[in-house]
Amino acid sequence: MGDDALVLSHRLGEWAGHAPVLEEEVALANIALDLLGQARVLLSLVGDEDELAYLREERAFRNLQLVEQPNGDFAHTIARQLYFSTYQTLLYAQLASGSGQFAPLAAKAVKEVAYHQDHAEQWTLRLGDGTAESHERMQRGLDALWRFTGEMFQPVDGLHIDCQELRAGWTASVTSVVERATLAVPGGPQTGAWTAGAGRQGLHTEPFGRMLAEMQHLHRSHPGASW
Repeated sequence: MGDDALVLSHRLGEWAGHAPVLEEEVALANIALDLLGQARVLLSLVGDEDELAYLREERAFRNLQLVEQPNGDFAHTIARQLYFSTYQTLLYAQLASGSGQFAPLAAKAVKEVAYHQDHAEQWTLRLGDGTAESHERMQRGLDALWRFTGEMFQPVDGLHIDCQELRAGWTASVTSVVERATLAVPGGPQTGAWTAGAGRQGLHTEPFGRMLAEMQHLHRSHPGASW
């Protein structure tokens, strides 16, 4: 979970100076900071957060392949955010209702990720039911990322959740938003099968290596440096 939050935080941070409008630059930066805060807490549970973020090799990261996908255009980013924030909201709700070690973090974070989900939903509706071009771009983003979503519903060691309930809730929520946006739920032959990736096993897609090199460059160039 810490790697998911860390990697997506960096991806969203890449929009700084490039977002379509200033308000969205601020919104995406705030979401990125929320995720970074979650990552820091989660990584600190198992070791030194800086070492885990900046000194691990690619195969040692266990994030979902979905969150490492490049930003693409704004609609592509929103599609990625819709898929992940819906998952994260449901995941944290389950964890917050339990008594495990993640319950306190989840209880606090669920309020943050509910905003992330609402932001993604509102933009999906706006783009899907907007102009012909925005509709096409939003559909293209949904289709391109669909194949990475199956991995979210695979069991994770040490994480006691009801994966079937999570998958059913996610599917219902995403389907409702997509259909209200006058878009089509992916899953047909043109988008590929809904498969589970192998990010949880340390196998990543090609863009991740380039992203990781950029994210870790400063820390590795100046080991031991402090502000």
